[in-house]
Amino acid sequence: MNFLDLIWLIPIIPLIGAAAMLLFGRKLSKSAISIICPGAVGASFALSIGAVMQLASLPEKAHQVILYPWLPLLKADMGYLLDPLSSVMILVVTGIGFLIHVYATGYMAHEHGPRHGGFYRFFGYLNLFVFFMLTLVLANNYALLFVGWEGVGLCSYLLIGFYFHKKSAGDAGKKAFIVNRIGDAGFILGMFFLFQLTGSLKFTEVNEVLRSARFGPEAGVFGLLSLTALLLFIGATGKSAQIPLYTWLPDAMEGPTPVSALIHAATMVTAGVYMCARSNALFSLTPETSHIVAAVGAATAIFAASIGLVQNDIKRVLAYSTVSQLGFMFVAVGVGAYWVAVFHLYTHAFFKALLFLGSGSVIHAMSGEQDMRKMGGLKDKIPVTFRTMFIGSLAIAGIPGLAGFFSKDEILWQAYSNPVLGSKILWAVGLCTAAMTAFYMWRLMFMTFYGEGRMDEHTKHHIHESPKSMTVPLMVLAGGSVCAGWIGMPKVFGENGFMQALEHWLAPVFESGKEVAHAAAGHAAEAAHHDTTTEWVLMGLSIGAALAGILLARHVYLRLKESERPSGGVLYPVLYNKWYVDELYDFLFVNGLSLGGGGLMAKFDREVVDGGVNGTAWMTRLISRISMWYDTWIVDGAVNLGAFSVRAMSYPVRFFQTGFIQSYALVFLAGVLAIFGYYWWVH
Repeated sequence: MNFLDLIWLIPIIPLIGAAAMLLFGRKLSKSAISIICPGAVGASFALSIGAVMQLASLPEKAHQVILYPWLPLLKADMGYLLDPLSSVMILVVTGIGFLIHVYATGYMAHEHGPRHGGFYRFFGYLNLFVFFMLTLVLANNYALLFVGWEGVGLCSYLLIGFYFHKKSAGDAGKKAFIVNRIGDAGFILGMFFLFQLTGSLKFTEVNEVLRSARFGPEAGVFGLLSLTALLLFIGATGKSAQIPLYTWLPDAMEGPTPVSALIHAATMVTAGVYMCARSNALFSLTPETSHIVAAVGAATAIFAASIGLVQNDIKRVLAYSTVSQLGFMFVAVGVGAYWVAVFHLYTHAFFKALLFLGSGSVIHAMSGEQDMRKMGGLKDKIPVTFRTMFIGSLAIAGIPGLAGFFSKDEILWQAYSNPVLGSKILWAVGLCTAAMTAFYMWRLMFMTFYGEGRMDEHTKHHIHESPKSMTVPLMVLAGGSVCAGWIGMPKVFGENGFMQALEHWLAPVFESGKEVAHAAAGHAAEAAHHDTTTEWVLMGLSIGAALAGILLARHVYLRLKESERPSGGVLYPVLYNKWYVDELYDFLFVNGLSLGGGGLMAKFDREVVDGGVNGTAWMTRLISRISMWYDTWIVDGAVNLGAFSVRAMSYPVRFFQTGFIQSYALVFLAGVLAIFGYYWWVH
């Protein structure tokens, strides 16, 4: 079977599952839903494995499938591209996604029944998300990538606000939707500028033009190329939760825990990193923008880690950890180490999905409690959850031998050693962030699993391990958290095909970084890589920082009792209140510019808008009085005839203008299906 020609089925199968749930799910049994939806993602995973294996045998390491012409003016077909970068992404999305779907069959079981109709709806949204995410990473052009980009934003809104009866969940969903629109505006502008520069939106054609002699690196100049790259990065800051558009992601923890694992840890929030890595030919030409990317990534990493130090909600600790780890990825992008950014994206998917699902298992055992101050002493009561989270916490802390160590150490080394884009300051910030990561993760572990139980008696008597549908995915992800990093080991350990397999696999996609912009820098960085003494010293410092963070957390939180609350000093309230950024945004934007129109906008509305409306009304009245004496019977006749015509024409329009958003959505969906059906029939 030629799996490469069937890559279009990889996103379509989850779409069929989503359609089945949203159309007929209410009539299906829980068992049927638990088979159909995870099975759809599992089938996509199987197809992905087959396609990637066949891709590996091709000399070009790229295969496109064009379904039909779509936007000929923009040279954007409805087509899919499988290359080394998209192959890594589809394996992560479908593989991790399948495990999370299986986990969700146990975690969301209470949603099924006559009083809870959310089970089928939840899985319909999950399958729809997987469809859009696969469309995003398989798209062969920026326009189709943007369709998937917006689609995952829509699904994020639906899943964050899944418990829509809770005001906090509804507010969180709206916040995510609105904040992402700001970044999306930058993405659209960047896409248009890119088309103006290259004459196409197709990845292969864009890269060919950017790698040609027509463009050279804008050294010391912030020109149109740099502006284009910066606008695309603004889009990435929204989707991947970087400063200043990061505030939506911690609030997104209002959604069910499987949502946090799938969307806000392993897949959707990495879309910005993927897009920047896909645009490496552009970013390699714009060192000024790359400096901005690295600086924003480093600032986000340490800023979010500082907030995570004092949070008490178990999921919010992991949320700020995700923001911080995404910052690490953008540091790698900013210093031109694109394959390292993808490497950390890949390893992070395993241990962060494991930690989120593990936190869900803890919440399940604690009857819905998420405050770590009301936990403690759980390691012997939920042993599988404890052991798997133990592995995940070691991995994210960067302990040698586990996945997080290899990717984190490579980011720090690239930040230190790149003579053009690297910086000792970037390395120092990354090292401090690594120590803080180890501290807050092991603070979580000690507060949750060690010491005395701080829960009430009713909760204490109902603590139990999660069912196998939840613990088996935890064990598989724990295995990935141990093994996933071994295909990207530092060269200081030796060089062979297996140890640097991921770097070699991704090399064809990122070759422009060496060929165009930073040829000299690339050679210098490669030479620096052979300075093994420096690399061993930096690696030792990284390991020492991780161990110091763990030991400090052990000293403070290992035997925490109910009456003990570490104060944290004068900085504690600032960190606990998240540096008051949400309050600042509320003051400036929500209350200042939105609610009630705000002061400035209310004045503009009153003086300009209302003035224009009132002036138009006065002019209309004046003209009407002047014209009253002229041919009353002609005017009246014309008016009557016009009124009759308007009423006659309004009937078909009024038929569709029901005022119900459900009706408009149905008509919109019918139109989309009709267009797709027409193209399918013709082509």
